Amino acid sequence: MQRTNDLPAITLGAADFSRLDQLASVAEYKLPDVASFLGKELERARVVPAREVDADVVTMGSRVLFEDDAGEKHDVVLVYPEEADMEKHRMSVLTPVGAALIGLKVGQSIHWRTRADEDRVLKVLKVEHAAN
Repeated sequence: MQRTNDLPAITLGAADFSRLDQLASVAEYKLPDVASFLGKELERARVVPAREVDADVVTMGSRVLFEDDAGEKHDVVLVYPEEADMEKHRMSVLTPVGAALIGLKVGQSIHWRTRADEDRVLKVLKVEHAAN
C-alpha cells in the first residue's frame, strides 16, 4: 500500500471538491474500493478557488491525454458518472483510472489499482479545458 507522502501533490477547485466529496459518500456502498480511493485523494488535495487551478491540472470536464505503464496512450474527458460514455471517450471519475487522474497536472504520474487488484501506473501528458 502506498503512503500518502509517496503520492503526487494534487489540486482541486472548491466546487469540484464539494461535489466529488458528496459523490464519494454516496458511492461508498455501491463502489466501496473506488469511493475509498477517491475519498483518500480528496483528503490529501490542496483545495483552491476554481480560478486558481492551473491550466495543466486535470479537473472535471477536462480532456486528458495520459499514458499507461504498457505504453498505451488514452484520450478521455473526465466526467461525473451520469455523463460517462466510453464510446465517446467520456470516463467517469468513479472508475479507478478516473479517480487517479483527478487533480494531477501534466508530467505527474500516479500508481493506482485496477478492479482486478493489479497495480498500474499512469502519467498525464496533456490537459485541455472546454472553452467557457
